[in-house]
Amino acid sequence: MTDHLDVPGGRIAHDITGEGPLVVLAPGMGDVRATFRLLVPKLTEAGHRVATVDLRGHGESSVPFDSYGIADGGRDLAALIRHLGGGPAVVLGNSFSSGTAAWLAATEPSLVSGIVLEAPFARPVTMNAVTRQLVRVVLSSPALWAMYYKSLLKGPKPADFPAYVKALKANLRERGRLAAARTMGLDRKAELSGVLARVSQPALVVMGAKDPDFPDPRAEAALVAGELAGRAETVMIEGSGHYPHQEFPGETAAAVLAFLGRVAPATRGDV
Repeated sequence: MTDHLDVPGGRIAHDITGEGPLVVLAPGMGDVRATFRLLVPKLTEAGHRVATVDLRGHGESSVPFDSYGIADGGRDLAALIRHLGGGPAVVLGNSFSSGTAAWLAATEPSLVSGIVLEAPFARPVTMNAVTRQLVRVVLSSPALWAMYYKSLLKGPKPADFPAYVKALKANLRERGRLAAARTMGLDRKAELSGVLARVSQPALVVMGAKDPDFPDPRAEAALVAGELAGRAETVMIEGSGHYPHQEFPGETAAAVLAFLGRVAPATRGDV
């Protein structure tokens, strides 16, 4: 069942499943929390309490908000973790939300025991004019975003993927949601400057080896891990694009659970 948490400016939708150490899963821009539908059962079966959250303006969270930045999302996740007992939690952020996870770990270290940065946009890289225009174009209609979204998966697509994309398009047709995603897709250089260097917790970088959002996925993963100054390990998911948790859920879960076993061991299961 969907729960909602009141935060400044609106409400954040989330689901809670399982029992044990808390793991928070945050999707990327233009996506919804159901993106983790194949990963959640594997984490709960291993003895973890899993919260999946919709970003502000996305999914079943309210719209509009006054702003949609990295820090805004980080404060939302901090409020959720406090609402759920104060953690500390392991926070997994996909794509845009990897920066949010890193910001939260650096800013509210008592709430975070570790972070998983999947397909991470976690460094202050400025988009060029062509990329900025591409973001505007693909987020000009749900159909174009769906086409782009599908192109980011380079590995096997889940059996329910057509239905998932159909539901995602329907959600983006709701008033204000595309505008929220477009705003979120702008440069976040200032908000990410120096953030990774301030993270003190253990980190895991998960990157699809065929992720088309990066010219060289292996090099990007190494750069992110390097800025974490020895506190990170890197797992490359061979054959995967931008959404390893959908394309290779078994391999992604194995990497995440191995990390959780070291950072936030469950009291039951195989971790």
